[in-house]
Amino acid sequence: MKKEELFEKIRKNTKRKFDMPDLNIKAVKYPDTVEHFVKISEVVGGKVKRVKKSDDLNEVIRQLYPEAKVIASDVEGITIATINPDTVAEAKDLNGTDVAVLQGLIGVAENGCIWVPQTMKEKAVMFISEDLVILIDKENIVDNMHEGYKKIQVPEKGYGCWISGPSKTADIEQALVMGAQAARGVTVIIRE
Repeated sequence: MKKEELFEKIRKNTKRKFDMPDLNIKAVKYPDTVEHFVKISEVVGGKVKRVKKSDDLNEVIRQLYPEAKVIASDVEGITIATINPDTVAEAKDLNGTDVAVLQGLIGVAENGCIWVPQTMKEKAVMFISEDLVILIDKENIVDNMHEGYKKIQVPEKGYGCWISGPSKTADIEQALVMGAQAARGVTVIIRE
């Protein structure tokens, strides 16, 4: 049976029709969007550092992760990076990365997540690193996911993801495991 024939049978046998729902959703708004984003980011297990736009991000990251030996980043101006995910031969070459520094584009106060588009050749750096540092500008933090999705632009490389705090999972015995599928820790640096 062809698709159109199936649809015709459904239409013919539909006894009751319903109007489309109103899609004008009144989504949540916060009195202080950035403060709520910080609070929720910490609730989901992340850390937040607020800095001035004039601050040296390399120094801030070095202070946050003084023991890190392998720092991966393709973010312009991050000179402490010891490896660039654009220059590795394959994703497995990123194994052993202590910290990945990523540029986030949209932060969402509702759930503390950040849209991180793939700007680098190997997106594995977003998941294989022990810790993530996600940079975001204060003015790019919105109240809710409805606003966030409206701002998404698909990156040239065709991939992006929402990241909210470190990776965590709990098994049937309710034992919480951090870093099971991705980073053990996430620090968001908000540039104000």
